[in-house]
Amino acid sequence: MDRERALELIYETIELVNQQLPPTQRLAPDPATVIVGAGGSLDSLGILTFVLALEEKSGDALGRAVQLVRPEWLVDDGPFHTVDRVAAHLTTL
Repeated sequence: MDRERALELIYETIELVNQQLPPTQRLAPDPATVIVGAGGSLDSLGILTFVLALEEKSGDALGRAVQLVRPEWLVDDGPFHTVDRVAAHLTTL
C-alpha cells in the first residue's frame, strides 16, 4: 500500500471515529495529529475504535486480514503516536 492510500484510509477512519466524539475531542485529518500518547484526545475506547476500524478498512483495501496492533506499540513513540506514523506503518503491510 502506498502512503497516499494509507492516508486516505486513516482520514476515512478519523471521520468515522469523529462521529462518536464531542467537537472538542475530534481528530484533525492531518499527518501531525496525535493518536496515542501525550497530546492525543482519544481515551482507550477511542483508540480501540480507531484501530479496529482502520484494521477493517486496511484489510478490505488489501484483500486480506490485517492485524495492526501489538500491545507494545501503544506507547508515545510507537507506530500509532501520530497519523504520520500510522501511515508509515501501513506502507509496510
